[in-house]
Amino acid sequence: MFSRQAGRSSQPASGSGSTGWQAALASSPVAAKMLGMNRLIDSHAHLDGPRFEQDLDAALERAGAAGVDTVIAIGVDLPSSLRARDLAYAHPGVWASAGVHPHDAAGFDDDDWPALSALWADPRVRAVGETGLDYYYDRSPRPRQQELFRRHLEVAGEVERPVVIHVRDAFDDAFAALEAVGVPAGGVVHCFAGGPAECERALALGLHISISGMVTMGFADPIRAAVPLVPDDRILVETDSPFLAPKPHRGQRNEPAYVVHTARRVAELRGVSYETLCGQAVANTGRLFGLATPARPS
Repeated sequence: MFSRQAGRSSQPASGSGSTGWQAALASSPVAAKMLGMNRLIDSHAHLDGPRFEQDLDAALERAGAAGVDTVIAIGVDLPSSLRARDLAYAHPGVWASAGVHPHDAAGFDDDDWPALSALWADPRVRAVGETGLDYYYDRSPRPRQQELFRRHLEVAGEVERPVVIHVRDAFDDAFAALEAVGVPAGGVVHCFAGGPAECERALALGLHISISGMVTMGFADPIRAAVPLVPDDRILVETDSPFLAPKPHRGQRNEPAYVVHTARRVAELRGVSYETLCGQAVANTGRLFGLATPARPS
């Protein structure tokens, strides 16, 4: 359900919008069954940047054609969070998150916190983040990453929004912050990059686990070992578009339609049918992000 709506949008209009069958697919799981498809949600995608500037509408059309009728557009700083919110108003099948990525922590101006906080009151903004810790790239000083991560965790409880968490080579410090603050509205370790031990620790904290296209790649044995450990009611799938395209699209720009390849690999690893995995992932994502909330204020 990606046809363009009137209202706020940072994207230029292009394309002809969703066809009738795509709108039906988005609004009805029964319609999806009739079309021989399984509904999927891409739980994490970066849609607002230059790599989608020319063909976002077409990319969303391809997603709809693949059965992917809903996408969570992720903010990584104030400008991108505002753009994600605008995309959520422009496309009914898109919802948004707002936050500061650890890579962007150093450049974040604390004077912008009130503007960021205002986004979490918007009904189209369903999560706090992307936030977290990244000690692999270390693009921001670790104390600043830790400060903003903790601040996001604290505000998530106040605004009753789940947290979208990025962790790279920083699980011990991330888990320490999560244990200290908690996640009363839930959360997800997106693009999970750990192994069984990290998965078990995240699950013990009540977090969901979202699997990206990395699960299809040769180096990802620890991730593949963790996938069967995730309970049926905590598994999500994502693209992390435009990054990390799964096989068979490795090396290309990633896009929401490609989450089907990740979902098929996850289903294989969990020993369930693709249909079963799709049903679980859709239900879990919808519940975590509260996607039944009315779409737009009058």
